[in-house]
Amino acid sequence: MSEEILQVHNLRVEYYTSKGTLPAVNNVDFSLRAGERFGLVGESGSGKSTLILAILRLIQLPGRIAAGEILLDGVDLAKLSLDEMRRKRLAEIALIPQGAMDSLNPVVRIRDQFKLIMRAHDDSLSKAAITERIAELLKWVGLDNHVADLYPHELSGGMKQRVCIAMAIALRPKVILADEPTSALDVIVQRRVMETLANVQERLGATVLLVGHDMGLMAQFVDRLGVMYGGKLVEVGPVRELFKDPLHPYTQLLIQSLPSLEIQSEFQGVPGLPFSLTDPPSGCQFHPRCPRKMDHCSVLAPQLQEVRPGHWVSCHLY
Repeated sequence: MSEEILQVHNLRVEYYTSKGTLPAVNNVDFSLRAGERFGLVGESGSGKSTLILAILRLIQLPGRIAAGEILLDGVDLAKLSLDEMRRKRLAEIALIPQGAMDSLNPVVRIRDQFKLIMRAHDDSLSKAAITERIAELLKWVGLDNHVADLYPHELSGGMKQRVCIAMAIALRPKVILADEPTSALDVIVQRRVMETLANVQERLGATVLLVGHDMGLMAQFVDRLGVMYGGKLVEVGPVRELFKDPLHPYTQLLIQSLPSLEIQSEFQGVPGLPFSLTDPPSGCQFHPRCPRKMDHCSVLAPQLQEVRPGHWVSCHLY
């Protein structure tokens, strides 16, 4: 088994509001192995993006990391100074953002944005070395070298997203966090972007944490899958096993909601709505929407436990 490169222990992220302190990420535990692809799914507001922003120490006020450890190769990122954390970003752990256009500077050419990244970490690089590296990175993501001389608005959505991938891997990080990198793209471009991400991951031997809503995409790309609900992980397991035999009722409903080309049936979504953090339910947070709830589900909160080798679930059914 590969060594664990990223370990998250009891991570809690809180936001201060006029209605009190709200836990957006609530005591989350998981780990990523070197070279693996790990997926994170759940409805909007379940805490997925907040989790990866916390890993990168990018949570802004009124939010804060209230507790927990974020170990990257044994170093606790939560305890680093801001300058130390800046040096870690891109060099060891990088983010592929959800909105490529919002992440690229609209008035700066792509080449100059690459230069800012590289010189921020190594100001001794020569102009020739930077030019050569930019050409190599663009080639890795399937773009011609002339793209470096364009402005972001001159690129298509898929090209912008591939530029963001190239920027994320510019310093060869060990861990890549991809926050819904295919959102707002059509299905053909989505496939190209995911193929690009898979190719650069293999070149680098990096670990990928992919956040998204698309269960079909997860089934094709990741090795293991984590399901989040209400700021907590409710199930984690090998992706094939999780799709074949999901254990948590929430995971079962997510998979049942996928359309099928083989079986014609009425579309079924997850009943009800996610709860408000200002008024969380007692006991199991999913019990108001759960078709298999028992009396004690509204009183006792289940703990995430390993019920099969490598398969964890937080549910009173097990």
